[in-house]
Amino acid sequence: MNFIDLLPQLLLGALALVMFGLGLSLTGGDFTRLRHHPRAVLLALLIQMVLLPALAWLLVVMTGLAPVYAVGLLLLAASPGGVSANLFSHLFGGNVAMNISLTAINTVLSIVSLPLITNWAIATFVQSGQIVPLQFGKVFEVVAVILLPVLIGMAARRRNPGFAARMERPMKALSMAVLAAFALIAIVKEWSSALSQTLISLGPVVLAFNLLSLFAGYYLSRGAGLEKPMATAVSFEIGIHNSTLAIFVALSVLGNFQLALPAAIYSVSMYLTAALFGVLVLRRA
Repeated sequence: MNFIDLLPQLLLGALALVMFGLGLSLTGGDFTRLRHHPRAVLLALLIQMVLLPALAWLLVVMTGLAPVYAVGLLLLAASPGGVSANLFSHLFGGNVAMNISLTAINTVLSIVSLPLITNWAIATFVQSGQIVPLQFGKVFEVVAVILLPVLIGMAARRRNPGFAARMERPMKALSMAVLAAFALIAIVKEWSSALSQTLISLGPVVLAFNLLSLFAGYYLSRGAGLEKPMATAVSFEIGIHNSTLAIFVALSVLGNFQLALPAAIYSVSMYLTAALFGVLVLRRA
């Protein structure tokens, strides 16, 4: 096994370390205060579960996307927020506790919502008879890669606040390095002749979905009266999906590479769009 094969596993370890760093910036009060923001939680879940699949369907209808890609786009829309949402929110002043909570809630709900939406898309656009089973393993992934390191970081902050303060800058630098590494891995692993050939036709649709997700999450939250840190958290949670899960379902569950292409393109483009969104929109706002 060469270094390229080991790199994804190394990145998962680095990601767990980054989540530990995020935990160093959090306290238990950050989560208990979420009880006072039920509107933010309900709005984020409503956008994730209802609006995003509707936007994906609308883009499919408006662009006349090929049926197999239409299912892939709906699969991507049904995927919960990715771990990178927490990192971007951390870098651009979002409420990270809200992100972590929403990621956990969305992932648990996706055990039911992802198969329902994807199976509806298959029945509507492809009629292949395939079904997507429930993804219980994702709950354990959230615990292992997100929640557990965060809890350890929070415990370390409680025991040694000075250490947590000293580690803030190095952990932000590590966050940026991990994001860059994820982008590189996505390019190396997902780029192929098939992907490059469909990029011109499929790329603009995926990019439009990504941008609509980010803007909907932020401006609908602001319109609902949420403060900027909360709206920032919602925008990244809604705008950055778990493309790895979508690719896994397409390849391992449904056995169709073409279904994975929307998520593969998204896995490359979302880092650039999220960074530009943070710099051009959030910081100016």
